[in-house]
Amino acid sequence: MKYNTYKTLFYAGLLSFSVGFCMTSCEDYLDKSPESTVSEEDAFKNFRNFQGFIEEIYNCIPDKEKCNYCTSWNWGDDELFNSMGDGHMTHQADLGNFRAWQSNGQCWLYRDSSNPASTNAFDHSLWPHSWYCIRKANVGLANLDKMVGTQEEKDMIAGQLYFFRAWWHFELMTYWGGLPYVDQVLDATQELNLPRLSYQECADKAAADFRRAADLLPIDWDKTSIGKATEGKNQLRVNKIMALGYLGKNYLWAGSPLMKNGAQLGGANAYNYDEEYCKKAAQAFGELLTLVEGGQTQYALAEFKYKNVYNHEKASDAKTCYSDIFYTRRQGWLMPGSVEAIFRGPSGSDGNANNSNWNMTKIWGPKVAGLVSHDKIIHLPTANLVEMYGMANGLPIDDPNSGFDERYPFKDRDPRFYHDIVFDGFHFVLAEDKLSDAQKPYAYCDLSTGADMRFADLGSRTGYFFQKLVPHTCNEGDKEYDWGSNLHTYLPYMRLADIYLMYAESCAAVGGASFKSENCSLTALDAINKIRTRCGAKGVHTSYIADNKKFMDEIRRERAVELSMEGFRFNDLQRWLLLTEAPYTEKYSVEFDRVESPEFYKTNDPANAEVANYRHELIVKRVFGTKHYWFPLPDDDVYLYPEFGQNPGW
Repeated sequence: MKYNTYKTLFYAGLLSFSVGFCMTSCEDYLDKSPESTVSEEDAFKNFRNFQGFIEEIYNCIPDKEKCNYCTSWNWGDDELFNSMGDGHMTHQADLGNFRAWQSNGQCWLYRDSSNPASTNAFDHSLWPHSWYCIRKANVGLANLDKMVGTQEEKDMIAGQLYFFRAWWHFELMTYWGGLPYVDQVLDATQELNLPRLSYQECADKAAADFRRAADLLPIDWDKTSIGKATEGKNQLRVNKIMALGYLGKNYLWAGSPLMKNGAQLGGANAYNYDEEYCKKAAQAFGELLTLVEGGQTQYALAEFKYKNVYNHEKASDAKTCYSDIFYTRRQGWLMPGSVEAIFRGPSGSDGNANNSNWNMTKIWGPKVAGLVSHDKIIHLPTANLVEMYGMANGLPIDDPNSGFDERYPFKDRDPRFYHDIVFDGFHFVLAEDKLSDAQKPYAYCDLSTGADMRFADLGSRTGYFFQKLVPHTCNEGDKEYDWGSNLHTYLPYMRLADIYLMYAESCAAVGGASFKSENCSLTALDAINKIRTRCGAKGVHTSYIADNKKFMDEIRRERAVELSMEGFRFNDLQRWLLLTEAPYTEKYSVEFDRVESPEFYKTNDPANAEVANYRHELIVKRVFGTKHYWFPLPDDDVYLYPEFGQNPGW
């Protein structure tokens, strides 16, 4: 699909009444009469057919990780690719080439092979499907009166349509700012003159739709008479919790420094929030968290318990597993998310090349000696990101009282450091006997300066690898990526930990660490400490509570750590007016020399290893202007009519 087709979908749209086979969890709803593929009356006549019409919208939600072979979704200061990935969006963003979102085929924002009805993950992306699905939601809402059914059925249909109309607008606004909020079915013959709204004007309209959705939808489809038809397979269906979560997120984004103060350099307004929007955000999150804390939902924080943090083995007494949020293995292709994922789209799990995890699982480890084969791309956490993982005592490593020692930089760190980060001395390949003679020297990572695993092409440019989203055992020895392991990866759009952190930020923006919304018993401090203590780290230190800027900095650091490499960092830096400011424009590596012998790492915890000459070196310095706070719109769309203007500077 080219842009001229998108324009048709956006402004006029060719309505398809086909009820596609879009999700494996909706087979009962898809037993529709053949006429519903051509007849408007049949498409909307009852709940089953109307739900079939909506299923295509679910199908359109892009899978950020797997919309192509080596996808890119982290564009803040958190990630680098090895030099083999210079053509990908991560590196293009470093160069300030934000127009690359339109031409870079590895970016989830735009894929040329867009097909709403396809179940191939390669056919879905944000820009084209947003306009298609917004129109589809409007068509559905315009035809609600044609449906014959119970009030519960009508409410659940309407709630989904209101949610999706707001959700697709919100995702667009996140990258391109205020846009026309399309809340009516546009006729192909009418003149195009919808103006671009300000971000906050657009957010107000989205909020009204999210609120309607929250009021109409149930908490759990399984506990409704309608949901019984697909009981146990309703986890992806839009519900009240999802709507409340996005209502709060929509308000928090609208109240953030960029949206209140406009794009600017200097960072002077980085803490200047719109308190009224933040109060509304806290209220929405408070409503959600009160339901969660009261045990009235199906959601909870996953347990952070392991026998061995290096090998990712779940503790025997744990009922849930933190890693299961991001990937599952040997669980019959169970979709990741555990009890914590709130909003997800569909994800293929049948081994099909375009929908499988084959490519995703092979782009996180070293390529030296073919240790991880196939594509030569490597996702690498920057030293900047790793430095934000504080100490187990809850203090950031640059605090003079933290206990951080440059001679032992990997010791006594936040427990998530050991869950997420592959560092020097890490036992990378457990099945060493399966390695070739050439590969065996690399079973334990040598990430010191000058080591083979530090080659820019085939190793780590930053001194670290990452194992949070994909287990390190996806290598040539352990072969965890093989089909038989049933390894399934998926990155949720929203999870409960994020809700706690957004609630903490909303409250802190209004009244500091002790503030809480009227409808929730948690203070901002309580909410962030929920996430800290879940993993075994200490809560926010008392020295960071009284000063609201220092407390806000801890919330922001916590977001960087807890949500690391999940695709949120760029948007956070953007909305905080920090995207153009040092040190967030710089990407560093860690450099050091080994003190210990290679044998030390075979019999000792690598976290206890001593190093020498610990330091950082600059790899990339990004030169951004105010125009980089928003992505450019496609020129073809901007030229459609005067009211649909380009973003400033592009």
